[in-house]
Amino acid sequence: MAPPIVIATIQAAIITTISNVIAQVIAAQQKGIPFNFNPVPTIQFILFALISTPPNFLWQEFLESTWPGHRQHVSPKTTTAQKNNNSKNETDSSSNEKPKTTIEAQPKLNKTNTVIKTILDQTLGAAVNTLLFSMFMGGIKQAMAGAGAGTKTWTGPEAVDWAKVWAGATQEFGGIYAAGLRFWPLVSAVNFVFLKSVEARNLLGNLAGLGWGVYMSLISG
Repeated sequence: MAPPIVIATIQAAIITTISNVIAQVIAAQQKGIPFNFNPVPTIQFILFALISTPPNFLWQEFLESTWPGHRQHVSPKTTTAQKNNNSKNETDSSSNEKPKTTIEAQPKLNKTNTVIKTILDQTLGAAVNTLLFSMFMGGIKQAMAGAGAGTKTWTGPEAVDWAKVWAGATQEFGGIYAAGLRFWPLVSAVNFVFLKSVEARNLLGNLAGLGWGVYMSLISG
């Protein structure tokens, strides 16, 4: 079986593909034109998903390992070795046996750690992701200028004006980040409170990203 980080990356690529196609359908309906699938933006979003998912997976692992969301609450339970309390003729071995202690593990939510992780995820994590998304999309659009226009020629990475890309990324950062704050904190809170594994959190994040991916595809188009 593939490592969890690989599975999460594949899931992200598939969901990104679906969200971008949906966005293209919506954009065509809004413009009142027939839908004509354009593979170029889909490829661009798939590439971003393949590049961004592994570090995000490691980021979630770092948050969980540094600030565990659930701690093991140990509660001792004493049990006697006697099997027949009504019997008066017990052997010496059974009557002299000491009580044994069993441990019941009851995961308990660590509220402080959960709040810390949510804040870090929605400030540092969200800010870096937003900036990298804008930088990547701005750069790859310049590098792939001409692709899909019938020429099948790309300008190439050497044609990217990174100063222009940075200016565009900083300009749209505020709007994208503010929009994300109306959506992702709830997803992050649900992840940290109810889901205990990084794999499950990434799956929920990818599913939530279906709608978010449609929004990002529309505004980046």
